Amino acid sequence: MRWLADVHVRLRPGIADPEGQTIAGGLRALGFTTVAEVRSGKLLRVAFEADDHDAAEQAVAGMCRRLLANPVMETADWELRA
Repeated sequence: MRWLADVHVRLRPGIADPEGQTIAGGLRALGFTTVAEVRSGKLLRVAFEADDHDAAEQAVAGMCRRLLANPVMETADWELRA
């Protein structure tokens, strides 16, 4: 069965986010003066094969743990669709 996972990778709270700070500064410079903070992240869309929902969940968890997210600095969550 073919699965599609939307994996959201974000920096953990307390980890500096220079990209987010730059974006926030740019937004304020463009006149969006109420912007207080921006945190950046990644959206990864992964298409893959798995026998069932449980196998798909395990596969995505392994992908995140082994490559897609740095567990020291980032968190990952995902949405699965068959």
